[in-house]
Amino acid sequence: MDLSYNETQLMFRDSLRRFFSDCYDFEKRQKILLSGEGWSREVWRALADDLGVLGACFEEGQGGLGFGAVETAIIMEEIGRVLALEPYLPTVVLCGGILRRVGGPVADKAIEALIAGNSICAFAHAERQARYDIANVAVTASREGGGYVLNGQKVLTLAAPIADRLIVSAHTNGAQTSQGGISLFMLDPCGDGIDMRSYKTVDGGRAADISFENVTVDEDARLGEEGAALETIEAAIDEAVAGLCAEAAGAMRVMYESSVEFVKERRQFGRSISDFQAIQHRIADMLIEVEQADAAALQAVLQLSAPPQERKRAVSSAKALINEAARFVAHNAIQLHGAIGTTDELALGHYFKRLTAIETLFGSTDHHLRRYDQNTVQ
Repeated sequence: MDLSYNETQLMFRDSLRRFFSDCYDFEKRQKILLSGEGWSREVWRALADDLGVLGACFEEGQGGLGFGAVETAIIMEEIGRVLALEPYLPTVVLCGGILRRVGGPVADKAIEALIAGNSICAFAHAERQARYDIANVAVTASREGGGYVLNGQKVLTLAAPIADRLIVSAHTNGAQTSQGGISLFMLDPCGDGIDMRSYKTVDGGRAADISFENVTVDEDARLGEEGAALETIEAAIDEAVAGLCAEAAGAMRVMYESSVEFVKERRQFGRSISDFQAIQHRIADMLIEVEQADAAALQAVLQLSAPPQERKRAVSSAKALINEAARFVAHNAIQLHGAIGTTDELALGHYFKRLTAIETLFGSTDHHLRRYDQNTVQ
């Protein structure tokens, strides 16, 4: 398996890296982070209009560039390198992945708005009792008249506070943990009966817990076939996990590079601490973890089109490995920098927070090790 980028992909990565280098340094990120919205509409618009990044992985017939999963990973890696706060993962990768699969007029219209940078979409799926079990959905959508009535609660819905559209999973039939009966609906977050409790996440992002109380929607709000959404959700979340792995690899690379520069500059006992063999060994171990993370993330991306069992195994293998690598690299980078590594004034502290959040997002190490085992042919 070829785990390297081709010439076109390298050119795409370089153009994206130049863009972020020009407009997204740490000082600019700090201003965006402390702003009222917590993300930049200006940057989002530039990603849509100047680079076409928001439509990179949609079909050309939908107004996109017709790229694939590898290009998505490249985008996520560059986002990880600068810790971009814009909601590319929840909106383009996760919701976009769902919309591509379900099709239909509602999805096509939503994709058009997303590619143009005119819409932020959030996927409300996680629930408190689910513990990473994708099929565990307690929110219900009961048939009533010509539509549905939704009731229940969702938690940790990424980008929900800034979204103008919600994609919500709900059981239309069957038991709470049954594999069948899950449907998807597109809702206006300002609709009657929807209550949203917004908050900042530890890494500076925006999320919300959402309650639905007798929320009435037309049948046209349903995305795809009734009761058949689980496979779509699983595939879209696996795409998001693979993208998250690429983001983590990008962030780890920066933490490693920052640590190398710091130990060259920091002096102790009249010499650079990079001269000490123990420090050299630690830096070398960090590089090994970073290189493994790069390879694992790309391998997961390349398996996204494989049969479901192989896809799940590859994605969970990558996430488990990258969770451990991220912890190792982040902790060692902090230790090499000393106390200043944990401060908000130093970029390193923000990378540490993001990698800490990534470690549990879409599944902990233990969860993905179990999932890998469950999808391994005995």
